[in-house]
Amino acid sequence: MTREGPLSGLRIADFSWVGAGPRATKDLADYGATVIKVESAKRLDLGRLSPPFKDGKRHHDASAFFAITNTGKQGITINLNDPRGIEVAKKLVAWADVVVENFGKGYMDRIGLSWDTLKSIKPDIIQLSVSVAGRTGPLSDLRGYGNSAAALSGFAALSGWPDRGPHMAPFAYGDVVAPMMATVAVLAALEHRRVTGEGQHLDVSQVEPMMLVTSDCLADGQRGIEPRRGNDDPRMEPHGLFPCRGPDQWCAIAARDDGDWQIVAGLAGIDDQRFATLEGRKAHAAHLRALLSAWTRTQDKHRLADHLSAAGVPAEAVNDGRDVFTDAELERAGHYYRVHHDRLGDCEMPGPPLRFSDAAIHVGPPPLLGGDNRAVFVDLLGMDPAEVDELTASGALA
Repeated sequence: MTREGPLSGLRIADFSWVGAGPRATKDLADYGATVIKVESAKRLDLGRLSPPFKDGKRHHDASAFFAITNTGKQGITINLNDPRGIEVAKKLVAWADVVVENFGKGYMDRIGLSWDTLKSIKPDIIQLSVSVAGRTGPLSDLRGYGNSAAALSGFAALSGWPDRGPHMAPFAYGDVVAPMMATVAVLAALEHRRVTGEGQHLDVSQVEPMMLVTSDCLADGQRGIEPRRGNDDPRMEPHGLFPCRGPDQWCAIAARDDGDWQIVAGLAGIDDQRFATLEGRKAHAAHLRALLSAWTRTQDKHRLADHLSAAGVPAEAVNDGRDVFTDAELERAGHYYRVHHDRLGDCEMPGPPLRFSDAAIHVGPPPLLGGDNRAVFVDLLGMDPAEVDELTASGALA
């Protein structure tokens, strides 16, 4: 007997796009929920326009970013600017347990899919709304992306070197943190509905989850302590990334105390009593790091990390993209799932970082643009095939 996913039977109408919403619904799909992603060829999901692309050729079905963010979903096209398209969208709402969107404030209201409308269609519906700064308050009208949340939350101010300006992470961190909170919110709302029979409108911002994970550092900043430390730690030295053999190869090393340092110093052949205490190591940090780097440059990063870790010193090689995709630990954990995609071919997609002892996890391919229109509109929602053909030809389902 084939095991079902832990969320098998859950039905999601996913109107979200780009990152923050789709990453949350990816989690739900990977755990067995049926997720139908609503798009439009008239206004492509920006995720479909985001590189990298297969063979470097831009195509709406060839984006690796979109693929990884939308595994296991079915894809349909509805023109939400067409009233006839909205009527079809309402049929999808009637089918769903959860409606997900991350449009600007007021958009769902303007097109005729307000919270009150959703409730009138299905009284126990759960709606998840994800945005940069939430749906209430003075910034509720703000439109932006994960990097906007990084600036607002203080995350950017914490990142970078002490003698330089704030550093913006090269990816939208808010688009990663907020979906985890959104997934938890959906599961809690489903449990609440199971007990009470009531639906919920869930308001998840990107700013608040990012503040949650950096609040201790922000507290330091409130007291006037310089928050930007680069790779430094006030309680450890050395603490950072050190160059290893080969181009752009690095190892992270952290000496928690004098004992850790003695181990590092012994392996590196460094004999300098100025480094015996934390105070001394901090006072002469530049010289210490130069000596340590001269040694680490001669070492293979993986062997160095293994050697230090075996001796009790926290250390790990800095993996690049190729290293991560060939990592033995991730491979043993079964983190990557091989799927076939009509445009991407056979490829490996990252799966959920959780394991269940008695439930299945299945990571399916991402949807082609409008690839499941017939299956959803006709087979699932029971629409007449001729009507679907007419609405498609007229642009309502495009």
